Amino acid sequence: MNSDSIVFSGTSHPQLAKSICRSLDCKLGRSQVIKFSNDNLMVRVLDNCREKDVFIVQTSNTPVNEMLMELLIFIDAVRFASAARITAVLPYYPYCRSDKKDEPRISVTARLVADLLTTAGVDRILTMNLHSPQIQGFFRKPADQLLAAPAFFDYFNEVLFKDEPREDFVLVMGDTGAAKAFSYYSDELLLPMAIIDKFRGDHSDKPVIRQVVGDVRGKSCLLVDDEIASGRTLVNAAHKLIEFGARRVLATAVHPVLSGDAVRRLVDSPIEKFIIGNTLPVDDKIAEHPSRFHVIDLAPLFAKAIQCIHNGDSMSALFPPSVRRSV
Repeated sequence: MNSDSIVFSGTSHPQLAKSICRSLDCKLGRSQVIKFSNDNLMVRVLDNCREKDVFIVQTSNTPVNEMLMELLIFIDAVRFASAARITAVLPYYPYCRSDKKDEPRISVTARLVADLLTTAGVDRILTMNLHSPQIQGFFRKPADQLLAAPAFFDYFNEVLFKDEPREDFVLVMGDTGAAKAFSYYSDELLLPMAIIDKFRGDHSDKPVIRQVVGDVRGKSCLLVDDEIASGRTLVNAAHKLIEFGARRVLATAVHPVLSGDAVRRLVDSPIEKFIIGNTLPVDDKIAEHPSRFHVIDLAPLFAKAIQCIHNGDSMSALFPPSVRRSV
């Protein structure tokens, strides 16, 4: 990165922003966020960003609505400070689950967030592992979606498959949607796939698991999903896999939302290990259980993507080969 670019961080995940800057070998831009007694926010940019390529890192951490509003104000502040280009770096996209109109008289809020970002003055978006691919089409500005897979594959190949033969593993997808979204895991890792057949009749975190499609008997099952929220679905799936003869269960997810008492629920489950990304801050949540969680640092991937955007380079090299061939 050169003097024509600068990276700022909102208050949602400063550790990730600092790690991105270390990978870029640059200093994090200085800024200040003030919350007044009336709950209003003010963002003050302390470094000159006139005619610079600006990147603002802000993930969808709690309180989600406040973090989103802070980002919109940040974008507006930088725009009126005469930035040449503004890229919002959203490791975990806000309202990503509200991606379709599947009931009468509801908002497609993921699309609304895209509209708000554009109105605030963003020029492009950089995010990771969207819950649904159609979200990328909600933008009227360029939007890049990174996949965390390369960093996870490195860990699987260097650690998991070193301790246990690859042929002992089977990938397990939480539903048919996940099977489609993560099909390249099977291609890249050369592993068979099984699918959890579940039914969700409402907005609760309690889907009914009806069946396991695929052979898991005597296998080490690697449950794959994009996020872990309450953890109920993951835990229920693990119990079902054990019921169907799985030897042990591990789980992996890009976005560790870990809402409510999710950590307690996960630790009490039969899942031996959780391999998660750091698109959200989790260190405080999992500090008491270091042996059960392994956090994959995704900052180098974001840093490479930021470098590509700034230099105008192709980002295809950041994707797994099977995905690269299909795009």
